[in-house]
Amino acid sequence: MKTITLTILLLTLTSSHAMVRGREYMKEKVCQEFNSAGKANFRSGAIIASSRKYSNATFEEIINIVHEIVSIAEKCCPKEADPDCYENESLALSAKSCHDSTPFPKHSGMDACCLEQGLEQKLCLAALKHPPKEFPTYVEPSNTEVCEAFIKDPQGFADRYLYEYSTDFSEAPLPVLVASAKSYLSMIPGCCISTQPTHCFLNARLNRSGAAMLTQVSHKACSLYHLLGKERTKLSYIIRFAQKSINASFEDVEFLAEDASELLSKACNSTTDDSFQRELFEHTTKICEKLSTKDERIEECCKCPNSMKTYYCIYSLPWVKSPHLPDFQKPADEVLCGENSQLEFERYLFEVARRYTRAPEALFTAIYDSSKNLVSSCCSKADSKACLVAKRLQAREQIFNLLRKGNELCGEYTDHTFLEFKKKLRDTYHKTLPTATEEVISGLVEQRASFASTCCLLNAPPAYCGLKVKAEVAHTCSHDICLLH
Repeated sequence: MKTITLTILLLTLTSSHAMVRGREYMKEKVCQEFNSAGKANFRSGAIIASSRKYSNATFEEIINIVHEIVSIAEKCCPKEADPDCYENESLALSAKSCHDSTPFPKHSGMDACCLEQGLEQKLCLAALKHPPKEFPTYVEPSNTEVCEAFIKDPQGFADRYLYEYSTDFSEAPLPVLVASAKSYLSMIPGCCISTQPTHCFLNARLNRSGAAMLTQVSHKACSLYHLLGKERTKLSYIIRFAQKSINASFEDVEFLAEDASELLSKACNSTTDDSFQRELFEHTTKICEKLSTKDERIEECCKCPNSMKTYYCIYSLPWVKSPHLPDFQKPADEVLCGENSQLEFERYLFEVARRYTRAPEALFTAIYDSSKNLVSSCCSKADSKACLVAKRLQAREQIFNLLRKGNELCGEYTDHTFLEFKKKLRDTYHKTLPTATEEVISGLVEQRASFASTCCLLNAPPAYCGLKVKAEVAHTCSHDICLLH
């Protein structure tokens, strides 16, 4: 399967370029790809692109829209085709998407798009995208099941795999995803006819482990970037590095966080540039240069035989225990309203994260957002200092009580087995709520256990845990008074 460079364009049937340079531009690009790649590769690329864009769609919905995309290319790309064919067919496809009985993927924003007409409707639909899955759903079958499915229907097997893999890792850069899918599908025919299929599959999976690992890592990183944006992605990495390596300096951590966010800003949306791996390895080298002398665990990771394993080792490091560090200087009121306020916020977040190494990242993010909003509101007042002083007095205990609770909960989860953790939760609730029924206690235990098992991880799913933490912050920080201590 050739690396399809235009699959995003295939799916949307329009783009910002089309708006600027006209419909002929889109037709040329799509037809050029169709003619150069061939129908089979064009179709495979359309499956990947459609599955990435509509990661929560059913397989049948994806195949339906892929069939339409390929049909348009077949009908409109020959030289003798009507000049208006592409435009008319793509508009008809958009209109068909708006039918009540449409066989295509559904989206929560479709109703608003379908109120539009013609080109505006097509552009609106093209901009829609499902949020990525935070929890992969594809479970690879056994070797025997793989070969049975492949031999029975090779095309159907490939289609289903491209759909499953692309929906699970929809935020991975397109070149990374295509290369990984290609490496998987290329191993199936040979291993399924091999006299030693188990040995063949084992070797083939070892050979493609780097591609698979890169896909997983890039999907998680780009999901974070697309959810948070560049500025808050940098904050996320500041928190992570601070919680992993408590002896690192702020200057080193800030540099690495900036480097990571810059890398993702360039690579995550690329459909043609396959430099993600090279830039990730360069970033990994910088981590080792800055932090390996400060942290024995990172030093060990940096001894791995290749950069992909080194990065994954660092990425997978668990929390360290919260240390007993001396107090640090808080930012002065006048600094918070000055030109370097963002840097001071980052430094403050770094210092707090070093001291609460097991508190969920989403908790720091929620507190940061609330603090920024309040500082902004105070800095716009005539007496900004008085405003900040008053808010600090209100927020001081609440904010650190929240961090202590999060740090303690995730510390207990990290240090005990899951059953031991739940037992300790139950014992705690029985002591603090002596009149509560067993049903109420069980509900509270399951609620806290569910949160901890998902969010008490350094690489926890950001959207899911963000919503959980926001609910807690909203309850604790009433009237938006969480502000810097």
